[in-house]
Amino acid sequence: MRVLIITTPVSTHFAPLVPLAWALRGAGHEVLVAGQPDVVDAARASGLSGHVVGEAFHAGELMALGLPDGLRPIQAAGRPGPPAFAGAVRPWTAHTRYTVGGYLEFARHWRPDLVLADRLEYGALIVGGALGVPVVQHRWGVDPVGEVAWAAGARSLRGVCERAGLAGGLPRPDLVLDPCPPGFQDPSLTPGQPIRFVPNNGSGTLPDWALEPCEGRRVCVSLGRLTLAMNGMGLLRSIVGAFEGLDGVEGVVTVDDAYADAVGEVPGNVRVVPPVPLDLVLDGCAAVVHHGGSGTQLTATAFGLPQVVLPGHLDTFVVGDRVAACGAGVTVDDAAAQDDSAAVREAIRAVLDDPRYELGARRLRAAMETQPTPADTVGRLEALARDRTLRRAAA
Repeated sequence: MRVLIITTPVSTHFAPLVPLAWALRGAGHEVLVAGQPDVVDAARASGLSGHVVGEAFHAGELMALGLPDGLRPIQAAGRPGPPAFAGAVRPWTAHTRYTVGGYLEFARHWRPDLVLADRLEYGALIVGGALGVPVVQHRWGVDPVGEVAWAAGARSLRGVCERAGLAGGLPRPDLVLDPCPPGFQDPSLTPGQPIRFVPNNGSGTLPDWALEPCEGRRVCVSLGRLTLAMNGMGLLRSIVGAFEGLDGVEGVVTVDDAYADAVGEVPGNVRVVPPVPLDLVLDGCAAVVHHGGSGTQLTATAFGLPQVVLPGHLDTFVVGDRVAACGAGVTVDDAAAQDDSAAVREAIRAVLDDPRYELGARRLRAAMETQPTPADTVGRLEALARDRTLRRAAA
């Protein structure tokens, strides 16, 4: 079976698909990633082969462009409502108009048996519909935009679909895979096919500090790739300052080299380190402080760790809500509180000292471990492709 992966040009949208891609490879199937250099570079870094279609997109830079000077998204716009989520989808419908022709041309030459995609890549749905092959979408975690996205695409891409020979409009995915543990996903969504989250934080080197014993409890701070680029240094300094006075606690703060000098002086119990794949270091941690990114949240869940979520934009707020609702941590979703080291300190102290949060985190990990693995899911995808081939032959 030939599996073509097409995702939006954002590495964090692509990353959840990697364990499934490797499971497909391990089962003997061909897997190829087609996309703009942003995602093809991420594919290469994960050990997968790719084909470049189009120019680099630089999604992170584009997201930061509209922010007022010095303000984070939460400071500029507060907590997002439904209009904000609808607005977040619109750039991807426009993006599809410029990219789908290249995807279609390549796919007709490569002839996949199945297309695998994230929830915002409309081009994958159009390619699958035009070629008559099934399309499987993979949620990257809590998914407040996926179903909004399909409805928006169906309205605005009707002409694109007709030109691709799809008179019925934008096809729906044949299957939606959901890596959220049972009970964690937004309960208002249509249930997807469960698939166990396998941490995929990129490749790296296990640092020496992670092997050193910690006096007390270690707390990892990770703000993802975009938070600092979106005027997030003030938030980072607030978090670093929160460790002052937390006796018996060591803070390990991952910061890209480009921002390390701007952190300034840090308390004696804080270690600032370059970014490292979280799955290499969380085993020695007692809690995680993060920005609400699904990859970070699910990785912390896989290690059974309580979490402090400091959301900043769009779905990160929903991630924080779900962590709190499941009793696996707390969310600080007010800009003023996020900028108050004392408030962040209290949140960290709560998840470390109140055993209910550790119990909630362990329950969530146990729920995650009941889900079928990516290897278990391969048979479902094989059946999808086989059934579609039989239907085409009978038509």
